[in-house]
Amino acid sequence: MHGVDEAEGVVVRRQLRRGQLLAFFAGLPPCLVGMEACATAHYWARELTALGNEVRLMPPQYVKAYVKRNKNDAADAEAICEAVRRPSMRFVPVKTIEQQATLMLHRGRELLVRQRTMTVNALRGHLAELGVIAAQGLNKVAELIAIVRDSSDKHVPEEARPVLLALADQIEGLQVQIDGLEMRIKAWHKSSPVSRRLASIPGIGPIIASAIAATVADPGVFRSGREFAAWLGLVPRQNSTGGKARLGGISKRGDGYLRHLLVTGAHAVLLRYKPARLDPWLMGLLRRRPRMVVAVAVANKMARIAWAIMSRNDSYRSATAAA
Repeated sequence: MHGVDEAEGVVVRRQLRRGQLLAFFAGLPPCLVGMEACATAHYWARELTALGNEVRLMPPQYVKAYVKRNKNDAADAEAICEAVRRPSMRFVPVKTIEQQATLMLHRGRELLVRQRTMTVNALRGHLAELGVIAAQGLNKVAELIAIVRDSSDKHVPEEARPVLLALADQIEGLQVQIDGLEMRIKAWHKSSPVSRRLASIPGIGPIIASAIAATVADPGVFRSGREFAAWLGLVPRQNSTGGKARLGGISKRGDGYLRHLLVTGAHAVLLRYKPARLDPWLMGLLRRRPRMVVAVAVANKMARIAWAIMSRNDSYRSATAAA
């Protein structure tokens, strides 16, 4: 803990255990509390706000510049106390428990999907060593599982069948769990007006829409759609000096999960629509730039449209309909 008064004089500097935090603040008059937006920060922000305090969360990378000399807990607390009072500091909105619960569904689904991918790759690799190969795609894995479960199939040695059966059981179990989480996400999506409006954007479905709606509680913290896209890391990384602009690949800052979902949705847009149905802007990009660069550009545009819809409480309208 590091506290200062209105004259910026240090009035408290001490170490507190987790169980002592709420009791300590309960004995203080309401004040401004700054914290880094790290693990459990949103929980503590809600608890301290309930005691009448004004809580501001800050990205840790923004606080790092205020650490003097060596890094330790006391120096970090002093740096947070200094950073929270800067007028140019950017803050992280405190999430509600409902938002965190929805994002837990997304994080859990993402983890299970990664585990399913790893297990499918393991099963494919083991069977490829035995000369058993199926076409690419998750829907083709059922053919491999059927071969593993067929005890009369001579391609699979009996010594290897138990471990392959274990992998097959794990794939099917993970698929059931993923389907259950997706049903819960879609149910939340249907109950959220903001998420339903976001799903009207081409390339954005219930998964992406619910993730954006749960992550961005207040779109007003971003001044424009470009600032929202920059927060997601979908703009070029700059290394400019001396008046010379040097732009590289995308910065990949901000929420990597949302960025991944938007780029995936952009690829779906490029795959779904035939060239004749694409707008001239997108057709020009496809002629000039690689497909992956075009997908990131489409994801940037989707992020800007999403911010506009959330800010204006409006639904998506295509350029033809708007005209």
